[in-house]
Amino acid sequence: MADMASTDARENARNWTFLTNHAHVLLAIARNPTARLRDVATEVGVTERAAQAIVADLEAGGYLHRTRVGRRNEYTLNPAGRFRHPAEADHEVGDLLALFTKEQATGTAEG
Repeated sequence: MADMASTDARENARNWTFLTNHAHVLLAIARNPTARLRDVATEVGVTERAAQAIVADLEAGGYLHRTRVGRRNEYTLNPAGRFRHPAEADHEVGDLLALFTKEQATGTAEG
């Protein structure tokens, strides 16, 4: 029984990432600011409903702004937004965007 518990612990220990789903959604939108949430959800590996909730969180936190353009949304990112955790609060999310996207974060996400 103890061997089975240690095997489960090893499996769970391997199933984690450094970035949260919020970071993954923000990066997906940075790469394609007119992406449908369905496509963002697929890229990140979450449900469309989860992607909608994450975008709502990011918008409420001031990290992005949604603008309706015809039948689609277009997103503008705020690279000056600060990380929420106290250990990284002295850094802007623009640093993360610049690290993981080809374009430097300039206020609007352009993929």
